Amino acid sequence: MYHALTYATILEMQAMMTFDPQDILNAGNTMKEAQATCQKFRKKSSVADSINNLVHRQSLEHFTEEEIHAEICYAECLLQRAALTFLQDENMVSFIKGGIKVRNSYQTYRELDSLIQSPHYVKGENHLHFEGGVKLGVGAFNLTLSMFPARILRLLEFVGFSGNKEHGLLQLQEGASSYSFRSVLCTMLLLCYHTFMTFVLGTGKGNVEEAERLLKPYLARYPKGAIFLFFAGRIETLKGNIDAAVNRYEECCEAQQYWKQFHHMCYWELMWCFTYKRQWKMAFFYADLLSKENTWSKATYIYMKAAYLSMFGPDDCSPFGDSEVELFRIVPSLKLKIAGKSLPTEKFAIRKARRYLSPNPIPLPVPPLEMMYIWNGYAVIGKCPNLTEGMLETLIEAEEALARSSATELLADDQCVIKLLKGLCLKHLGKISEAEDHFNYIYLNEKKIKYDHYLIPNALLELAILYLDQDRREEAIKLLERAKQNYKNYSMETRTHFRIQAALHQAKSAPENGMHSGASAVS
Repeated sequence: MYHALTYATILEMQAMMTFDPQDILNAGNTMKEAQATCQKFRKKSSVADSINNLVHRQSLEHFTEEEIHAEICYAECLLQRAALTFLQDENMVSFIKGGIKVRNSYQTYRELDSLIQSPHYVKGENHLHFEGGVKLGVGAFNLTLSMFPARILRLLEFVGFSGNKEHGLLQLQEGASSYSFRSVLCTMLLLCYHTFMTFVLGTGKGNVEEAERLLKPYLARYPKGAIFLFFAGRIETLKGNIDAAVNRYEECCEAQQYWKQFHHMCYWELMWCFTYKRQWKMAFFYADLLSKENTWSKATYIYMKAAYLSMFGPDDCSPFGDSEVELFRIVPSLKLKIAGKSLPTEKFAIRKARRYLSPNPIPLPVPPLEMMYIWNGYAVIGKCPNLTEGMLETLIEAEEALARSSATELLADDQCVIKLLKGLCLKHLGKISEAEDHFNYIYLNEKKIKYDHYLIPNALLELAILYLDQDRREEAIKLLERAKQNYKNYSMETRTHFRIQAALHQAKSAPENGMHSGASAVS
């Protein structure tokens, strides 16, 4: 069972990184075979009977240790097959099938968690591996569901899902600290949460210290392990140690050559590291590598190539004779759909690039710095005053160039983009009043913005986060509710709602007792 599940999981990881149709098909077939293997070892009764026994805690002694391990492996297969179903086909039937698999997996984890809590539960010889699997599933569901914006969460709760962040983190921490088959998976999920999810989809206040603590023993045991070197690089990035991060990512690339997708993950991070340092040629180099080697989002990579070219000085040579205008013009033709949906970053890039389709295009003022905001990069440079000051200097130069140029119909949009990014730099430099003025400027000029409507809710969000840092919680909550309720159908809307949800969770926390609000846990 475990051999079949592990092999199928490795193939699924490869498929998720390549998005290659053949890799997805191979992973799906192998995962289906693994599920069939698990089915052979499950208790010979109907699903309804099995769930009924678990719910009412009857006949628990009739479940052998092998059978409960089969249940947990079967639940994992269901969940992973659901993910592949979403990737493999875009029709509604596939989405329904995938949704049913997710729900069945969720219900199985709930019942197995009830089994562990039952006084009738008897620990077998390999109980740690079984319990580790339950903690992984329960923790992952709780943590993921708790991050969804309120409007999505209400819908999920209506069909029987619920999630609590604190319970999810606790389950994963317990799973990571145990010596089980799945402890490394619990650790990986926690590392993703602390270094990516809370950063890109949150307020930029991930628990980097906890991530370091989790990674340390693995890095000591596997100093050349590519995945661990990658997370070490990410941690250095979040600490603001950009040069150390670059060294870690380069080590990661040198550590193995079999999975080039790990290299591509590093190239993406290296691209941003050199963006933070305003080394546009190096950032262009990694965007170019990605555009040639990786298939995740050609539109995004080409957009970033053009964006970096736009930052070159008049004396800088254009690599390979590329033209920023021509590159921007081909971005819309590279649109890709994954799981039936266009990637949000791609849609953002395509909307921004459309202005170059005109015979006399109006150039974007600071396109790489705007995309840097979408990935919450200002929270990274905020830890380094010299990087923040340098970025602010670039934005001031762009603002002055905009003031010297002829007025266009997009002037207000471009001014507000620069105001938002300047506000973030000013905030991190401790110039709170100036930052507040910049965010308010965008809100006050809302009616003048022609296309970049995402700026208004994001300005309100950033102003609210600034107020939270000053312990002005009531004012922050009002701004967050306004951003959530009053604006719809703008670029990167879902990501903004994730960040609003995280800020609201922070604002509504009760610091006096350390308790956090949240929905009921999966248990």
